[in-house]
Amino acid sequence: MEGNMNLTLKVWRQKNAKSEGRFETFDVKGISEDMSFLEMFDVLNERLISETKEPIAFDHDCREGICGMCSMYINGHPHGPKQTTTCQLHMRSFKSGDTITVEPWRAAAFPVIKDLAVNRSSFDRIIASGGFVSVNTGNARDANSLPIPKENADLAFMAAACIGCGACVAACKNASAMLFTSAKVSQLSLLPQGQAERQMRAEKMVAQMDAEGFGACTNTGACEAECPKGISIENIARMNREYLSASVSSNKEY
Repeated sequence: MEGNMNLTLKVWRQKNAKSEGRFETFDVKGISEDMSFLEMFDVLNERLISETKEPIAFDHDCREGICGMCSMYINGHPHGPKQTTTCQLHMRSFKSGDTITVEPWRAAAFPVIKDLAVNRSSFDRIIASGGFVSVNTGNARDANSLPIPKENADLAFMAAACIGCGACVAACKNASAMLFTSAKVSQLSLLPQGQAERQMRAEKMVAQMDAEGFGACTNTGACEAECPKGISIENIARMNREYLSASVSSNKEY
């Protein structure tokens, strides 16, 4: 049938973080070029189940490119050859006869749960350490009561586009989480609502990032190049300034 593809998949299989992993090879036939990469894996897993074999574990949730769950390292690129999430990567990006290698994120701070699924709760702990704002609850304030410069609003919006998928960590030769952390620090430091915790935010989030075991940033730019949302490494420079300012401040109350 026109449009159908036959592929060879080399997929990483690993029982848990402490066990040794290995690649397994699968021949997948009759794949439509209109399928997403995850739908192709669904087809493979249905076949494995029908053969009473163990299906391949992988993360997924919304399948709309907004949750960051679909973390696969495909042919040497986080999420695959396109700058998009795995769930939005379609099989038309490949051709029939291709061999595709699929691995989990490779980082000590992202231990493997099983096969292609990794534990990214380290990102949650970074957020919990300082990625919040103190605001009054109750009735919503008028939208125009708190003016924000257009440039700051735009920069904050672009930083807020980060979905916390971890592609930046997987792309970095040092497994650094600086792009993710800096996006969260930038988003809040640029807005009036984020000023109350501004001094402590950078220090605490960077300290938690280091405690989780992420590597250092050496400015290779791979994180920005592979980020499905195009988060800029300018955020890293902004976080470094925030961190330095907090470090020399004499008005710490935390």
